[in-house]
Amino acid sequence: MLALLGALIIGLSLGLFGSGGSILTVPVLLYLIGMPAELAIASSLLIVAGISLFGSVHNGMKRLISWRHVLWFGVPGMLGTYGGAWLGTLIDSRWQLLMFALLMVVAAIFMWRSKLPDTLNKHPFNKPKVIADGLVVGVITGFVGVGGGFLIVPALVLMGGLPIAISVATSLLIIAMKSFVGFAKYFSVFSAQGLQFDWAVIALMIVAGIAGSYIGGWIGRRLPKEKMQRGFAVFLAIMAVVVISQSVL
Repeated sequence: MLALLGALIIGLSLGLFGSGGSILTVPVLLYLIGMPAELAIASSLLIVAGISLFGSVHNGMKRLISWRHVLWFGVPGMLGTYGGAWLGTLIDSRWQLLMFALLMVVAAIFMWRSKLPDTLNKHPFNKPKVIADGLVVGVITGFVGVGGGFLIVPALVLMGGLPIAISVATSLLIIAMKSFVGFAKYFSVFSAQGLQFDWAVIALMIVAGIAGSYIGGWIGRRLPKEKMQRGFAVFLAIMAVVVISQSVL
């Protein structure tokens, strides 16, 4: 029941806010499910990948995905995620959770101030910056177990020259690609160490997360998004304090 509740919360936040919602996955696995930190970070990647891939299929059918940006941002992002996951297997998980908490604060600031332009050609496609940003965001994704949509979407708008709607749709596929690669690295290392993943919880959270995202999208079309987004930003900041106090100090 706790796994189901947690998955619905994640799905609702994804449906309501799009980028930034998946950052709740690690706290849900840590504090609702009681999963060890290293497994929570790794499992989060597979859950986020599954939910994002489902959304990407829908976006692909509606032709909302920019494949050029998937290539130049997503592929370097996969390399960065593999490296970040490799680094995550080598250090104490408390350092990962500290980085995660700081990232929650960054996400809260992004969501509080989020006002991106919705124009196609105002910002030209800057290939070197897109590649570099893909690598950096990929490393963060692999290291702390988040999709990083709140970092990807602004990069695709401001450096990739995409309108916001296409950026959000494209970011989902990029998140899925990166997250699958990061999980594969964690899985190979942790399996060799004899650690066991809770596949039932992961599967339940993917399915319920997909369902919750549809509910969240329906609710989001009927409520003032800016006020909800600012409320969620405050919630993320509070959760960052909880993670640091409960799992880092």
